[in-house]
Amino acid sequence: MRQLPTLNTPTPKALTLALLLPVLAAPASAAERYALVVSGVSGGDKYAAQQQAWKTDVTAFLTAGAAVPEANVVILDEQSAPSSTSTAGNVRRVLGDLRGRVTTADTLLVMLIGHGTFDGEDAKFNLVGPDLSAAEWHHLLDGLAGRVIVVNTTESSFPFLDTLSRPGRIVITATDSTAQRFATVFPEYFIRALSSASSDFDKNGRVSIWEAFAAASAGVRQHYEQRGQLSTERPLLDDDGDGLGREADAPGEDGTLARVVYLSAEPGAASGDAALAALELQRVTLERQLDDLKARKASMEETAYQAGLERILIELATTARQIRQRSGQLGYIDATP
Repeated sequence: MRQLPTLNTPTPKALTLALLLPVLAAPASAAERYALVVSGVSGGDKYAAQQQAWKTDVTAFLTAGAAVPEANVVILDEQSAPSSTSTAGNVRRVLGDLRGRVTTADTLLVMLIGHGTFDGEDAKFNLVGPDLSAAEWHHLLDGLAGRVIVVNTTESSFPFLDTLSRPGRIVITATDSTAQRFATVFPEYFIRALSSASSDFDKNGRVSIWEAFAAASAGVRQHYEQRGQLSTERPLLDDDGDGLGREADAPGEDGTLARVVYLSAEPGAASGDAALAALELQRVTLERQLDDLKARKASMEETAYQAGLERILIELATTARQIRQRSGQLGYIDATP
């Protein structure tokens, strides 16, 4: 059995991040968490049952496992009442509503489950009625505040990576080329990874988006190997805004942000403790500074970029340690550095 993905020999920059990430992996989600799960047209009884199971499992994870408030979770599918059917109109309405609710301190997950197509020009996610193209999703998502995580689990999802990529956003696709047009198993493994303790590679008690992606990628690879089949899907993740992405076990800068973003709540987030709240606000501010720095990288001298990166990462590490210590004092987590 193949081992879980490991990174290639790290560069000095990657080594610096690796040393800091165990500390950064202390609480790093946002003040409020939202989710939009869209289960599109199934295309047959087999896929309908499969999508129903995935929808049920991810809903259970969000509302029970991650304790996202039910009022913040919207599920659209092909079988629900008209206001909850997975149509383009309902997607537009829900995202419009979220645009007025989600703040810069919040996290929003958008997960697409079902099927996708690519006609040589446009990649689309299949909905009830007219579909939405990657370009249309781009327009719908732009302008949303907060940390946005887009997970397109379908075949032909690869073009969504480049189209939806932007600094501060995490984009995951189930495929790495437009040639991969067969139904995917990635959603099964990704949803399972989100709620599995075995995905918690750094053993901090929480599963980051990167950890779920890496565990799911390993599961997909093993799925095809055990059946003696060539893999028809290779998941990619982009979180630095360059639209290129990387596989979990390939080299690359993508993954830095995803390693410190969680869907579960901060330990002690509802404590009402002013000191802890101030530290969490400071962490969010530093994360935004990191996003802004990455967005300006192409126009900066390398030495200036590296100096800015080091400063922010050190401040993030210090803040994360202080959050952990304060949470420990309040009895939420083990405060051991």
